Amino acid sequence: MSRLGMADARKRAQSEGGPDFSEALARGIAVIGIFSAERRQMTLSDLARSIGLPRATARRALHTLTHLGYVEMEGRLFRLTPKVLELAAAYLTSNPISSLLQPVCERLCAEVDAACSVAVLEGEDVVMIARASPLRPVSVGLGVGFRVPAFCSALGRVLLAGLRDADLDTFLARLKPRAATAGTMLDKGALRAAILLVREQGFALVDQEAEVGFRSLAVPLRRYDGSLVAAMNLGAQVERTSPAVMLERFLPRLQAEAAVLQARLI
Repeated sequence: MSRLGMADARKRAQSEGGPDFSEALARGIAVIGIFSAERRQMTLSDLARSIGLPRATARRALHTLTHLGYVEMEGRLFRLTPKVLELAAAYLTSNPISSLLQPVCERLCAEVDAACSVAVLEGEDVVMIARASPLRPVSVGLGVGFRVPAFCSALGRVLLAGLRDADLDTFLARLKPRAATAGTMLDKGALRAAILLVREQGFALVDQEAEVGFRSLAVPLRRYDGSLVAAMNLGAQVERTSPAVMLERFLPRLQAEAAVLQARLI
């Protein structure tokens, strides 16, 4: 047992959760919870000091969370990954209290009769953090927490366009693209050119590369300070909406919503 002291351990067990209380689980959750807007990334020493744990205990918790993918390390700094959002997926889909982005997706979906999603980049995938679909089936997407490959999706290309050139090159070097449809772009040179075009024009239109019969248009969502935090898209079956209609009708709506949200994303 770590040097918390046997008396302290007994006291915690008695006052907080009884004999079945898991100190290790509590520490792991505490480590996740200590990150905030003011503490987006921390060293091991800073984290241990902030949470009141011995360095060895904090190190074990961080090692476990890193191994599971909830925390990542760059140099001496640790920070949360988007995988933490998966812990909230069940809550977000079952709790009636709406988040900031969910009502936007629902409103846009109702107004234009198309699926609307918000996603973040995690590894080689994008993960949905808000989503709304028309009543009739539009996509095989399953909602919050659903993943799609970043390289062949509109959401993913918007997020990849926000990477630094060196990080984009690293992503493409490690990528082993697999065709999701007959139209999936697999050539890495062409992919890089497509992503750089998205960076230049400020949106991505992907036609049946991630899913047969489905096309999607996405724009970046930025914080008040201009940093990219997510991407938002509208998508529909190809027989319902042409690329020209998406650019004419969907793009201005997405851009307007992104502009409004920028002042609220902190």
